[in-house]
Amino acid sequence: MDVGDIKGLSLFAGLSDGQLTELLEGGAEVPIEPGVKLFTEGEHADFWWVLVDGAIDLSRHVGREDTVVGRMDVPGRWAGGFRAWDERGVYLASGRGVQEGRVLRVPAAVLRTLTDAWFPLGGHLINGVYGTARSIEATARQRQSLVTLGTLAAGLAHEINNPAAAATRAAGALEGVCQTLISSLDRLAQGEISASQLTALDKLRREIQPAAISLDPLDVADQENAVATWLGRHGVERDWVIAQPLAAAGVDVAWCERAAAVLDEDNLEPGLDWVASTFAATTLLSEVRESTRRISDLVAAVRSYSQMDRASLQPTDVTQGLENTLVMLGHKLRDGIEVVREYGDLPRIEAYTGELNQVWTNLIDNAVDAMNGSGTLRVRTRAEGHEIVVEIADTGEGMPPEVAARAFEAFYTTKDVGKGTGLGLDIARRIVVERHNGSIAITSAPGDTTLQVRLPVRRP
Repeated sequence: MDVGDIKGLSLFAGLSDGQLTELLEGGAEVPIEPGVKLFTEGEHADFWWVLVDGAIDLSRHVGREDTVVGRMDVPGRWAGGFRAWDERGVYLASGRGVQEGRVLRVPAAVLRTLTDAWFPLGGHLINGVYGTARSIEATARQRQSLVTLGTLAAGLAHEINNPAAAATRAAGALEGVCQTLISSLDRLAQGEISASQLTALDKLRREIQPAAISLDPLDVADQENAVATWLGRHGVERDWVIAQPLAAAGVDVAWCERAAAVLDEDNLEPGLDWVASTFAATTLLSEVRESTRRISDLVAAVRSYSQMDRASLQPTDVTQGLENTLVMLGHKLRDGIEVVREYGDLPRIEAYTGELNQVWTNLIDNAVDAMNGSGTLRVRTRAEGHEIVVEIADTGEGMPPEVAARAFEAFYTTKDVGKGTGLGLDIARRIVVERHNGSIAITSAPGDTTLQVRLPVRRP
């Protein structure tokens, strides 16, 4: 490799032939071979790698696999060399050859010596920027990560708490109902109920189908009062206790009259108590089943949302990802927030599912915050040709033109410290545009702000 090979690179504009010669003498030419790794993520960045020709993929280890995060394919692109100014500097990604070519590899120590000699002020500035940026970024990321994790954890705990409490409450009540069920059978046995009477009573019980009853609460209350009055007139001491599960199951006074015709006076109360207990047990078991199903659904949604057991790039159901995100943010979608789903028939797309879920989280969280606790959140999807379109719309105050114009700038935010997900629209744009070859845009007016994401069905 000689001066002519690197003189035309924009990276070295302004350097004399003598300086380029010094750089070449301090470094070495390294060939690029497809599939051969040049440097490894996490190792000390002891060398500065400058692409002369060919191409190198940059990948990071995410979860259980390597994910390509960029490509060096333009002469003059560079990587590494961070230990020239930072003793703790490491490679941010691994570099692996994808197209034959050459790189100039310069030791970090040589790079520091040459820059100090050629640009002493620049060397001091770079050194200061490295130290300051590392300190600020580390502190900010740690704080924001804790806030985001705490927000999601609190939301998930809130979502799980309700069905868990309902299951606990129903299980406790079920214990008492089972004891009543057993004691009522014991009293029937002591009353010497006949087999034919018990069979007839059970037949009457089977006529009632609680699951098929859908009465207005006021109608149920009226029916409970009527049944309790009838029970009181027939000498049943626990009339209000027995009347409630009977009325809730759909039992009326006419049914009670038929039961009284089957049972003698001594067996009327334990017989109806037994029937009421079976209905109560069925209702409580249904509550336990529904509560545990809800908890199971929440766990499944979190598992799918985090994609902790999946490969990064995979066929992705975008609608399911949106639903999982709505579950994760369910604690914010209460009271005055109405969620309107307008899902089209979408094909599966090739995508980094976990990253897209982070985009949906950010867009939905922003939309909810913009409405200040009251409004309509619309989640729309449709297919258009070889693309799918996802729109997150809110009825908040909208963005002023100057805010909308800067919304995708790095580090730009209008939220107070500690609010939001910590995933700015700049990062959302990078995920959509750079990782998925899609596009993201904002249209905003008072009462109607829409974030539109377009994604190709197949990656180029």
